[in-house]
Amino acid sequence: MSKDSLTRRRFLQSTGAAAIWLPTTVKGYTANEMHALYADGTMQEDVSKWELDTPSLCVDLDALESNIAKMQSTTSQNGIASRPHAKTHKCPTIAHMQLDSGSVGICTAKISEAEAMYQHGINEILMTTTNVTTTKIRRAMTLRQSCQEFIQATDSPSNARLLSEAAQAMGIVADVVVDVDPGGHRTGITAGTPALELAQLIDQLPGLRLRGLLCYDGGSQHVKGFEKRKNQTLERLVAATNTHEQFQASGLTTEVFSGGGTGTYNIDHQTRGLTDIQVGSYVFMDAQYLGIGGEDNIEHFTDFEPALTILTTVLNDQYAGRCTTDAGAKACTINRPWAIIKGESGISYSSGSDEFGTVRYEENASRTYKVAEKIELIVSHCDPVVNLYDHMYAIRNNQVEAIWPIAARGMSA
Repeated sequence: MSKDSLTRRRFLQSTGAAAIWLPTTVKGYTANEMHALYADGTMQEDVSKWELDTPSLCVDLDALESNIAKMQSTTSQNGIASRPHAKTHKCPTIAHMQLDSGSVGICTAKISEAEAMYQHGINEILMTTTNVTTTKIRRAMTLRQSCQEFIQATDSPSNARLLSEAAQAMGIVADVVVDVDPGGHRTGITAGTPALELAQLIDQLPGLRLRGLLCYDGGSQHVKGFEKRKNQTLERLVAATNTHEQFQASGLTTEVFSGGGTGTYNIDHQTRGLTDIQVGSYVFMDAQYLGIGGEDNIEHFTDFEPALTILTTVLNDQYAGRCTTDAGAKACTINRPWAIIKGESGISYSSGSDEFGTVRYEENASRTYKVAEKIELIVSHCDPVVNLYDHMYAIRNNQVEAIWPIAARGMSA
């Protein structure tokens, strides 16, 4: 028997047990095996994505690179910059790709995300959530000591005073932007006089340096129908624009006026004064965004390609009209709409069970699946899905090209 026949893909050995031989069609590289094959930044062996153990998170490099290029081209043509939100991918490799393409920086939602990005060589960081506890304020100021381009948000006079005290105690000057509420009352201070007075306070407080304002209108990003989305977006940012102009009239710094997102990326530049947009999901796309409709397609948002998928394996095909997979809520989340089976029609997917997903066939189903076959899913909502995985497989032409750590996975504090 040749040595080559004893490959790890065909041979299982348990302590104290006899060898178990498997058919050559059964494949599935575990995460540990894949990491062992990934050395010096390159794969040491050709591995098809279809050979990965499942569930596994995959990103198509051609689609990812196309999406980043499309965003940069559009923002450049529109005379605005991109400041992508890293909460979407939580992956320093992708953040570096975005910066290399021309983005002016990245956004993070939490201080832990900012710390993880900085530890992996990202310096241009805007934290969009206000730090309110002593612990988080201290962490933010500690990060500012070493990261000269770290900017943090505040949305109240009392918080601004706490930031000032913390900065003075550490002997630093902290860069700050005013978070302005677009009307959703989730975070941010009221536009107009309240925001102006907060900015004037920051400008006077020792230890703080005002950099401008941000106003992220998350409520407009998934409005279905381009014209409806456009009208709502531009209307809800009028107050922020007026506030920005009040800042200018008062002699305050307005170098940063950040807002917008993936759903409004080709609308936001029409807001006067906006300097950059906090796009996130465009790098991956997902079922939620695909359904909002675009400028050129009423039903589907086709501006960017679905790049992020979950690979799953069929476990049971015994019952008519359905089959069961190994990717349930713990692999896909329970966000709606459900994940979409890539490249197929007449087939639906749901991940309501913790461990198992369900495939259901309609009368016009393009195909059916058998046990051990693999299915590729376009994710429901990319942000929480990414947070379920330690790494993603970077795929080109169906071959694994790299393994990217999701360094900010679980960084929600």
